[in-house]
Amino acid sequence: MPGLTLYPAIDLKNGQCVRLRRGDMDQATIYPDDPGAQAQAWQRAGFQRLHVVDLNGAFAGKPVNAAAVRSILTSVTIPLQLGGGIRDLAGIAAWLDAGVHRVILGSAAAKNPPLVLQACSRFPDRIAVGIDARDGLVATEGWAETSAMPVIDLGLRFEDAGVSAIIYTDISRDGMLSGLNLDQTVALADRLTTPVIASGGVGSLADLAALKQVARGTRIEGVIVGRALYDGRVNPAEALSLLAS
Repeated sequence: MPGLTLYPAIDLKNGQCVRLRRGDMDQATIYPDDPGAQAQAWQRAGFQRLHVVDLNGAFAGKPVNAAAVRSILTSVTIPLQLGGGIRDLAGIAAWLDAGVHRVILGSAAAKNPPLVLQACSRFPDRIAVGIDARDGLVATEGWAETSAMPVIDLGLRFEDAGVSAIIYTDISRDGMLSGLNLDQTVALADRLTTPVIASGGVGSLADLAALKQVARGTRIEGVIVGRALYDGRVNPAEALSLLAS
């Protein structure tokens, strides 16, 4: 099977790189305050893609950390995917024109499904859907709201839309270093033909090894890692080597 892609996360709050615990904006650990420099560091470490989220934008429903995102775009040559506060076609087009490789629609996908269909039609292979789960239900608005929609229902809704990937995050594990929710990630991947990217909870190389084991024969294509990389719990070279094949 092909290797899994490892996406280092750059989460932006007030122009700085941060990591949250379970999506709580009041529990933010601040890392390097120069997002462009951090992106360069990840590129030098050998990562082939970046995962960037405008946290303020996710809550506000509109881009807030645009300057920080642009600094990342001008600092690296590797592709990045961007989510957080992107809610319309004009916003999607603007970021793709600015150099973002793939736009992630989260709250917009849950609340405005036609937007996903329109975006996928207009921008083939450049739209991902972020599904953030709390107790198996879809959460929106920067995880501040929890809907009554099961995760699998939202994933199935876009099976024929042309979505390039589903990014699945278990909120209860995000930033907690307690390991991915492998059961739910595999259950989702088994029901979909769309590739799935796992997120939320990686705390060690062993967590990545466990994902690699269960990902065999599934549509899981990658994993997002944040705090464990910043804190040194996961060594970039070792992680990339582990997931390469």
